[in-house]
Amino acid sequence: MKLRILSCALFVCSLAFAASQGKNNPVSTTSASDIPHLRKQGTATQLIVDGKPFLVLGSQLSVNSASNLDYWKKVVWPRIVAQEKLNTVVAAVSWAKIEPEEGKFDFSVLDGVIRDLRTHNLRLVLLWFASWKNGLSSFAPDWVKRDFERFPRAQIVGGPSPLISAGPGRPRTQIAGSRSIELLSPLSDANRDADARGFAALMRHIKAVDGGQHTVIMIQLENEVGMQGDTRDRSPLANQAYAGPVPKELMDYLEKHKDTLSPELRQVWEAAGFKTSGSWEEVFGHGRPTDEIFMAWNFARYIGRVAESGKAEYPLPMYVNCPQLGFGKEPAPVRGGQSGGPMPDALDVWRAGAPRIDIFAPDIYSPNFEEWCAKYTRSGNPLFMPETNGGRGSSARGLYAFGRHDAIGYSPMGFDRSTTPDNDQIAGYGLIAQLAPLIAEHQGTGTMSAVLLGPNDPPQKIQVGDYTLEVAFLAPRVEPPPQGTPLLSAAIFIATGPDEYYAAGNDVSVTFSPHTPGPPLAGLATVEEGTFVNGRWVPGRRLAGDDAGQGDYLDLRKRLAGDPDRGIQRVTLYRYR
Repeated sequence: MKLRILSCALFVCSLAFAASQGKNNPVSTTSASDIPHLRKQGTATQLIVDGKPFLVLGSQLSVNSASNLDYWKKVVWPRIVAQEKLNTVVAAVSWAKIEPEEGKFDFSVLDGVIRDLRTHNLRLVLLWFASWKNGLSSFAPDWVKRDFERFPRAQIVGGPSPLISAGPGRPRTQIAGSRSIELLSPLSDANRDADARGFAALMRHIKAVDGGQHTVIMIQLENEVGMQGDTRDRSPLANQAYAGPVPKELMDYLEKHKDTLSPELRQVWEAAGFKTSGSWEEVFGHGRPTDEIFMAWNFARYIGRVAESGKAEYPLPMYVNCPQLGFGKEPAPVRGGQSGGPMPDALDVWRAGAPRIDIFAPDIYSPNFEEWCAKYTRSGNPLFMPETNGGRGSSARGLYAFGRHDAIGYSPMGFDRSTTPDNDQIAGYGLIAQLAPLIAEHQGTGTMSAVLLGPNDPPQKIQVGDYTLEVAFLAPRVEPPPQGTPLLSAAIFIATGPDEYYAAGNDVSVTFSPHTPGPPLAGLATVEEGTFVNGRWVPGRRLAGDDAGQGDYLDLRKRLAGDPDRGIQRVTLYRYR
């Protein structure tokens, strides 16, 4: 009898403990649809956080800013708080810090970062710096680095060493023959599996501490992966794979998607005769593009397996990022010229090799911003920009990305490096934050677009709703910026009714032309400036005369920075002949 009573008591206690754990750790009952995830809306893909579309207004921290809690609290955290309108921090966690000894994990720094961000209702996009960062392996743990027999390196043949870039005035050293470099070979199962185990432990921990609160909303796997110093890995393992047949999984994908492949990849395959089997050079020909396709496949298979291990624990949206190059566009031996990353030319190879990757994300620092946005939205790839330039012009580029390409998020690099807030970015994010509910509602519906213009660019025509808008650069009514500082104007247009638009931006004029049956001319009926407060339009001044182009064109001449209304206008149109 006493034994039965004791058993019942233990059972009740165990139920009470389980209930308390469920209360303190709500992830135990969290379904996959409750955690941050991606959802299609028309032609757009949206990031859903806590049941609603979420636009990432972020900034990426410097590489090691979140590696020490004292540094985080004294240096980084005050600058995060000062950067108003920011809703997301993009920060790295190091495999070496997470797993300093094989199988032993330390999440204390990450837990502190999550806790601080949560106090200000900020979200976190977490970067997994593990096997590779910018084409090298400096963030791998010491126990991986030291055991080069178990965890083999990639090898290169000749050329300047990517590791001996030397300092100012010191020339690069020419290396002869084949040698290993500080880059874990993507063809090694041991390398891949060690990374995958560490990442699985990370995702399991994030689920335990954050699965019910969703501070962490997306994960980046590695960083700007690619082969440095050569066009491909020349290790014995890699040479054997290169001489062997192209894997059937890749050939099946190429054949199935033959008519929709990226033009660059299709051209390489076509030039070699559209063969459906054979060695890498038999299928794709001899030269750098074939080496890059080979490396893209092996990086993708490796990272795809790491993604699978993490998603089995906690399936947050995951992406890989890439600096934009192209087949044969950059000499491989030059530092920064990497082979095999998810550049636009090779995205189909990555899709075939890593189907669990949700987004291929560009790090755009080049001046042809619009071109790279267009290339990275091919075939429905969602646009998320984890790295780009901050400072003057950044807010204009961000507005364009959200309005023209239905971007999930935008994140200039390194705001924590400066002691002064980026006022241009704050103003731009303030504008986008006001418009966020409207942007989310109209993503993927054909009722929203945007332009990005410089002072020497010709007018652009875009179709939004029932009208064609001709948008031209309009010089601001302010003193010109310092010489050498580029001017950028940007504007977003959202059609909320047959003859109603919201327009926001700076330094453009807009004329409207109808493209549906009826009178051929359009004029401005009502123009009012105002703001959105909690998603509700609060009108300000009603504009006419000089402030509204005499009723002939819309005048958005306010700068994104420095104007309290941020240049938002509501306009209704009428038609006449």
